[in-house]
Amino acid sequence: MPVSLKTRILFSFLLVILVLSVPTAVLGYRVIQTNIVRRAERQVRDSIHAAQLAYTGEIERIGEALKLVSPNGNFETLWNELNVHYLMFVARQDFDALPSEIARAAVERGTSVGGTRLILPEELATMAGESAGKAPIEIKPTPKARPTDKTVLNLVMAKEYAVPVFERGGPMRGVLYGGRIVNRDDVFVDRVREMVFGKEVYKDKPVGTVTVFLDDVRIATNVRDKDGRRAIGTRVSEEVYRAVVEHGQTWHERAFVVTDYYKSAYTPLRNIEGEIIGILYVGILEQPFTDLAAEILQFFLLSVGGVTGIAVLLSFILAGAISRPLTQVVQASECLASGDWGYRINADTSIKDINSMAEAFNAMALGLKEREESLHVSNEKLAASNKSYIDLIGFVAHELKGILASAVMNAYAVRDGYLGLVNFKQRKAMDSVTRNLDYLDATVKKFLNLGRIERGELAVNKTGLNLKKDVFDTSIVALAPIAAKKGLQIANEISPDLTVQADVDLMQIVANNLVSNAIKYSPEAGRIRVTAQPVDRMVEVEVYNDSTPMTAEQRARLFQKFSRLDNPETKKVKGTGLGLYITKQIVERHGGSITVEPRAHGNSFVFRIERN
Repeated sequence: MPVSLKTRILFSFLLVILVLSVPTAVLGYRVIQTNIVRRAERQVRDSIHAAQLAYTGEIERIGEALKLVSPNGNFETLWNELNVHYLMFVARQDFDALPSEIARAAVERGTSVGGTRLILPEELATMAGESAGKAPIEIKPTPKARPTDKTVLNLVMAKEYAVPVFERGGPMRGVLYGGRIVNRDDVFVDRVREMVFGKEVYKDKPVGTVTVFLDDVRIATNVRDKDGRRAIGTRVSEEVYRAVVEHGQTWHERAFVVTDYYKSAYTPLRNIEGEIIGILYVGILEQPFTDLAAEILQFFLLSVGGVTGIAVLLSFILAGAISRPLTQVVQASECLASGDWGYRINADTSIKDINSMAEAFNAMALGLKEREESLHVSNEKLAASNKSYIDLIGFVAHELKGILASAVMNAYAVRDGYLGLVNFKQRKAMDSVTRNLDYLDATVKKFLNLGRIERGELAVNKTGLNLKKDVFDTSIVALAPIAAKKGLQIANEISPDLTVQADVDLMQIVANNLVSNAIKYSPEAGRIRVTAQPVDRMVEVEVYNDSTPMTAEQRARLFQKFSRLDNPETKKVKGTGLGLYITKQIVERHGGSITVEPRAHGNSFVFRIERN
């Protein structure tokens, strides 16, 4: 919507301020976000490496302890001393029944082997001792996790080490292996968290979290659910699962972990054969970094906002000072627009450019006043001339009408022998006279109709009409002799039941003009076809005749007053250029429209009027 000059100037200043302040604010935001976010991302990348070292270090610790003990000791005492959940010695003769692929690898290689493996429920049942990790884990529905039908996890993940035992200076007599069950091993994940992140807490939530997944299920974690319990049994998202488990990638992204967003890192856990059996996760709570960035950004934006506010206030004052003289020009323009040609602007101000503008405006106002007075006189003269033209048309046409009626009747009486016999040459001459009188009679009628249109006296008295019988049949019968001389075929294909709301006399003029034109401009032995069809609440009438299809330029000039097409075909036919103009005026007074449309071998005049 249009705005005041002062507002436009103020908006221009504000735009300049925004162009300067917004990029500054955005740049500041980007710098703050980039520095803080990058710091968090670097920290989480370092943390996943530290967690991996802690995990492998745990396995090596078990291995170093196993290498120092004898399989002949008390195993229950050794479990406590070694801090393992299970400890097994298998003699050489029982190697074929070894359930642990790590122990089998130690036997095959003849050297110590450590790693991660999965323990089936059947093997777990044979192990002595009690451990919380042996109990099945209930799988909990988790948003964004991949679809699954499993409800319970019976498998167990273990960090295990195996040491072959040899006879003194002799062959291998057995293998000693033991390990810690990862499932529900809170001690391990809490120790890794403290080692990597410390004990830092933010709003009662640990800043750093560590999780071990078996496949996609959390089996050991210090991530808390909404009830504050460890989120054992929840699952990793499908996106992470595909990247880490299916494609073996380390995934570093922002992730929603149970209840909060974390800057996270997920890396695959593999067995000794290189197969991915789980995931090691570390995450840093995003909220502390977000809040820190928000605080810094808030301070920064307040600073930018304060400077912007001062700039806006100064802009408002400056816009008022600049716009005040210009507003006077606007007010003066409004006075001129309302007809107050004597309004003048003060040209004596302290601003030179404003004074020049005021002087130019005052000169313009004076010139406009003189021009307005001149135009007023010219318009009065034009109105008088136009009235004289309309009166002359009506007077001449009316006088000629009476004279022509008598002349036409007498000419036809002489030609047809009612006043005495005429020879061939005389009859031929009288044929030419009657044709010219018919043309003159039609011309006078058109001028009479034009006079009615120009004076606004073209009254429309609508009644229900049968379009075929009451309008076009009458025109075609009246013009049939002329069509017969050219050998034309006229087909009236309008349905006998089709009725319209129109003025019968005016519609007769329309039909006469369109059919007469079709006859005039059709070639010898051509075709003329009149059709009509209902279209919504209107009736569309088409009068087609064989002829040369008209160009777009010709169609644009066709319905103008006194306009005739300049081509060899039209030059052969007499005309005033009023018939189609009058036809268009009559159709539009009926609330319709008329157009001409070129066809493959001719032209169609198409008009619409209201349906009965």
